[in-house]
Amino acid sequence: MCNVYQDGYMKEYLSLSEASELIGKSKETLRRWDKEGILNAVREPVSNYRVYRKDDVQTLLKPLFEENLEDEVSNYEAPDNEYSVLELFAGAGGLAVGMEKAGLKCVALNEIDKWACQTLRKNRPNWKVLEGDVKNFDFSELYNKVDIVTGGFPCQAFSYAGKKLGLKDARGTLFYEFARVVTEVNPSICIGENVRGLLSHDNGNTLQGMISILDEIGYNVIPVQVLKAVQYRVPQKRERLILVGIRKDIDIEFEYPKPHKKIYNLKDALKKGELFNSDVPESSGAKYPEYKKNVLDLVPPKGYWRDLPVDIQKEYMGGSYFLGGGKTGMARRIGWDEPSLTLTCSPAQKQTERCHPDETRPFTVREYARIQTFPDDWEFAGSVAQQYKQIGNAVPVNLAQELGFSIVKFLNQYYSLSKPR
Repeated sequence: MCNVYQDGYMKEYLSLSEASELIGKSKETLRRWDKEGILNAVREPVSNYRVYRKDDVQTLLKPLFEENLEDEVSNYEAPDNEYSVLELFAGAGGLAVGMEKAGLKCVALNEIDKWACQTLRKNRPNWKVLEGDVKNFDFSELYNKVDIVTGGFPCQAFSYAGKKLGLKDARGTLFYEFARVVTEVNPSICIGENVRGLLSHDNGNTLQGMISILDEIGYNVIPVQVLKAVQYRVPQKRERLILVGIRKDIDIEFEYPKPHKKIYNLKDALKKGELFNSDVPESSGAKYPEYKKNVLDLVPPKGYWRDLPVDIQKEYMGGSYFLGGGKTGMARRIGWDEPSLTLTCSPAQKQTERCHPDETRPFTVREYARIQTFPDDWEFAGSVAQQYKQIGNAVPVNLAQELGFSIVKFLNQYYSLSKPR
């Protein structure tokens, strides 16, 4: 990385990777925009690196995040029947609550974390929560009694031999357990969700293996998509990869939810408005150590470590200062008029700071929950650290609801065609 960073030059300019991360577009898109005149790059005089004027990027972001943009998109679909969901790796319930809001009925949830299980039981005493390792549960009694199996299984590599991977090759992984449960239950549709990194995990072999396993057990996988939560009524730049398997006897197309035009920002999350009918409730939260607080006091809203004086940059960043990449999440203060960066499981940790726009502190537990679009009455069990972990790991509720509408639409079509005439 060029040495001009040391003289404060990059306070006014952003590298290609920084601009890409802040705008939420790929580097290839930014290069194309440069050619098309949408966002022009300039060349840094010493290294000849492509850089962008900070003012130009912020000017471009304004219409992208325009508050008053009319949103004419609706994915809403009312269920024609009572459709049931079995959820694996349920966590604190983000996916389950979203599915419930879409009109789907949760018949059982499996989760190994005891605090997450307490959260689920506390909020939905009527839900059947199966606490423990999924390996220890048999779901055969639900054969042909469940419409959907969902699960946010962790991404684990397994031996990928040749072009076809069999179920037995994935033994010992949690995806194997997901596929096992699907065979035991025989749902019309199964939905897996994961991080975007699954696309490139083991050079794409892990994902290809998962697809071939679902094919082996009788499910066609439609083209995988990465959904950007910010396009689905979530005030956060978070992405989730969605893997959809349709049972092979069903010849109906599944359609992913259409992205919304309106983008919600931090103000929409924490203040009374379209997303919530009151300001965020007060709650406990983590605190920064005094040293970090003194550093973040110097960072303006929407700023990050490059906005610090150079001597403090070097001290705070240590060896990372001289490494490549934008590291735009470090010493980051979120602005009211932008979506939050992806929330992590530990809000005060170095490299993942998500500082409140006005006060020099991490977001509180309830602020975290709001950014993930959990309802205010959804309570989290365990210590503050455990609560942050549960919220940070969750699927945003509104994204899950939009996905739920797509499932409802699919099942409505299936049942309308399968009814005896």
